[in-house]
Amino acid sequence: MSLYAADKLIGQARQLAAEYRRTMGKPLPGISNEIALHDAIRLLRLKPVDASTGGYDAVDPSRDNRRIQIKSRTIFDESKTGQRIGQVKADQSWDCVVLVLMDEEYEPYEIYEADRNELLEFMEHSSSNRAKRGALSVARFKIIGRLAWSRDQGLAPEIWDNQAG
Repeated sequence: MSLYAADKLIGQARQLAAEYRRTMGKPLPGISNEIALHDAIRLLRLKPVDASTGGYDAVDPSRDNRRIQIKSRTIFDESKTGQRIGQVKADQSWDCVVLVLMDEEYEPYEIYEADRNELLEFMEHSSSNRAKRGALSVARFKIIGRLAWSRDQGLAPEIWDNQAG
């Protein structure tokens, strides 16, 4: 499948997911993860790995094939607090996690990156049983990590400067 065809399909998936939520009052299960995976790979210029590869979703060829786990969260109401991301599995092989934040139209607006050591250290020293199991809030992930991409600014040069231009 060509890149253009994949981009077109993801665009249609965004429209379907947004319309489904408006009509049914709940999100379409699983679609935000697929959209986020596509967006992170495209926007951060990553290389996808085979789906059977455990623990990570992509590698960054310009950073020694860093193994990247991709998480997503669609934010429908910014005023709601305590929104969580999917569980980070400490026992699997990965070097960092990126979190793709999407708006109600399933369009990405920010991508954060957190290194394995920083996440594991927080999980180990946290008093929260949820955090110890790898269940983090979006707010906590943003504190631990750093902004890698934003809709307004593009790639953050201090993280992805080797890919600029």
